[in-house]
Amino acid sequence: MPDKTPAQEPGPGDRLVVAGGIVFTIGAVATLVTLAPLFLHTDPFPTVAYAVCMLMGVGLLLAGAGVVRGIVAGRGEAARAAARAGARAGARGEAGG
Repeated sequence: MPDKTPAQEPGPGDRLVVAGGIVFTIGAVATLVTLAPLFLHTDPFPTVAYAVCMLMGVGLLLAGAGVVRGIVAGRGEAARAAARAGARAGARGEAGG
């Protein structure tokens, strides 16, 4: 029997992390292209080209926001699970700490 792994649906913040990775990659490529004239001793690119390099930072912030969003969602889910477990223990008459 072949192993079948269940498809995992994206969690909160996953799309932000992917979008941040794409934007970061665009900024990284722009940075490499912008630095090329310095090593090739050619005319530098216009200022707008240097502004595109700032996408690296924007992508990093997007990905970081996605990670934080996932952490917050995970902590909220853990708190709800703990509250449900406490409610069940209370319903059975168990003392909890």
